[in-house]
This record gives sequence, structure tokens and C-alpha cells, in this order.
Amino acid sequence: MEFTAQLKERAKSNKQRIVLPEGTEERTLTAADTILGEGFADIILIGNPDIINADAKRLGLKNIGKATIVNPVSYPKMDEYVNLLVEIRKSKGITEDEARKLVTDPLYLSVLMIKNGDADGEVAGADNATGDVLRPAFQIVKTLPGISVVSGAFVMIMNNKEFGEDGMMVFADCAVHPDPTASELAEIAVASASTARSIAGFKEPRVAMLSFSTKGSAKHKMVDKVLEATAIAKQLAPDLIIDGELQSDAAIIPSIGKKKAGDSKVAGKANVLVFPNLECGNIAYKLVQRMAHAEAIGPVLQGMAAPINDLSRGCSVSDIVNLVAITANQAAGSKQ
Repeated sequence: MEFTAQLKERAKSNKQRIVLPEGTEERTLTAADTILGEGFADIILIGNPDIINADAKRLGLKNIGKATIVNPVSYPKMDEYVNLLVEIRKSKGITEDEARKLVTDPLYLSVLMIKNGDADGEVAGADNATGDVLRPAFQIVKTLPGISVVSGAFVMIMNNKEFGEDGMMVFADCAVHPDPTASELAEIAVASASTARSIAGFKEPRVAMLSFSTKGSAKHKMVDKVLEATAIAKQLAPDLIIDGELQSDAAIIPSIGKKKAGDSKVAGKANVLVFPNLECGNIAYKLVQRMAHAEAIGPVLQGMAAPINDLSRGCSVSDIVNLVAITANQAAGSKQ
């Protein structure tokens, strides 16, 4: 069974409520119809019901009637959410009027639904920038205790099965943190290994901390950051199989890994790639996705206190469906 089918089957066994705040966006609406038809998640759509139903009819969608549709300007729990937002943001001096305005914003409303226990997870970003999706999440749901950084990982599924785990790898951070410090990069590495286990199903994550240098072949402060991050990650997770600094070819090609870092347990057989900054990670995953015709599932947000995941605005319908399946699995796992 392929990876996405496995995710959906797991989600069916413990169905979760996933809110899609961009309910009137065409790809999102089509994806919701697919998800409801396959039955692996309960869907909450935020938007004007008249527009959603008219668009569903125009697109020939058959399952939207199974969704819960929430009108952001007339939801019965609006007063409850206003009070909740005022309580959460009282240290920032938010007024009731300001809160009432924010609660009508679908991106704020969806996160408040999760915080209030009315939804289990969120997927957004088909029609909104990452910063707009994450801002309410950071303000309301916040991060897990003891976690200082949120990052975004992609599960990359390639036609070439010689890389990673039968063609599957995890790339991070490709979506969130522009320039992590060494300690933040270490947290990203440990979180990415966890994602590799819980979402990708890797029994043994092998984490490569990437750089433009392999084992001292270049000297630069950017290389020093990766070295320091690797050392910190080993302290945070002593049992983790991790090595750096490694160039990308040394990380994934056995012959090059053996030549450049012969004593490494990771070189030549990495299945998790941690990039030194967002610039590298975002460029890399998009190149692999487009030029190698790989499937990029994600980003899976790591470090949030509830499963909230952000799409690329260039996403396809299948991207949305797959990310909802991941979010549903995250939500189910957080309750165990």
C-alpha cells in the first residue's frame, strides 16, 4: 500500500475534525469533497454557506453536504470565542472590539475552534501566505512546552527508489524559520526525526545536517553553525543517528559518502535531510519536486501544541488532501 493510502487508512480508524478556513477557495473545496467521499476525516469549512454550496454545485461536487459549514460572521459561538481571545491576549492589551473583529477572520476563527475543543486540526495556505496562517496559531495555540522553534518538514516521495527509505525522505526546515541558530537547528533536527518516525513510518531515522562542507573540507562560520547544531542535537537525543556537517551528495550517495566520510553512520544513507536555513531548504524541496517529479507532502509543522499545517499557494488538490490526512494522523496521535 502506498504511503498516502496508509495515512488515510490510519486516519479512518480514528476520525478527526479538520477545519479548512479557506472554504470558498476552489481547490480547497474540491479537496474537501474528495476527503468526505473517502471518509478519512470530518471536515469543517469556513465561509459563506451560499457561496460554498453554489460553487460546489457549479463544480459538480457531491459530498459537500457532509461538511460542517461555519459562517464567520454569524457563528453561534462567536461571543464565546471573543471572550476566549480576550483572555488569551489580555497581556497584549487586546480590547473586546478588536477581538470581535479578529474572530470574523477565518484564520483566527479556525484556530480558536481548535483551542476551544471544537476542531482537532487545521490546514490552510492555499490562498494565504505562510505568515498569515501561522500568526494566529502562534498567538492562540502556541508551541509545545519546552519547544522554542516551529519548523516545517516535507515528506518527499521520489520515483527513484535508491534514495532514503525506498524513495522516501524527510526534508526540513523548508517552510518556516528563515535563519535558525545552532540550538534552534538542533531542535529542528530532533523534531524532524520524530516526524520521520510518526508520519513517514521510518524505523530508523538517519539525519544528515547539510552544509557546503563535508567533515572540514571548508572553513566558515556557516559551517561552524551546523557543527554546533549537530553536537547539541546529539545531547538532546543521544540515541539519534545523526551526523554533520555533510554535503548533500555525501549524505545520499553511498560511494561519495564512503569517500568523504567513511566512518559516518549517516553518510551515503541519510533519510532525513536538515538544511542550514530556510533559503536552502525551500529551494531544494521545490527543485526535487518539480525536476524529479517527486511528490512533496507537507509541510508538516513541527513544534506546535496542536496540528496546524500550512500549504504552499501553488498547491494542488491532491496536496491538500494529503496534508489533511497527515494532520488527521497528527491529531489522533496527540490524543494517545
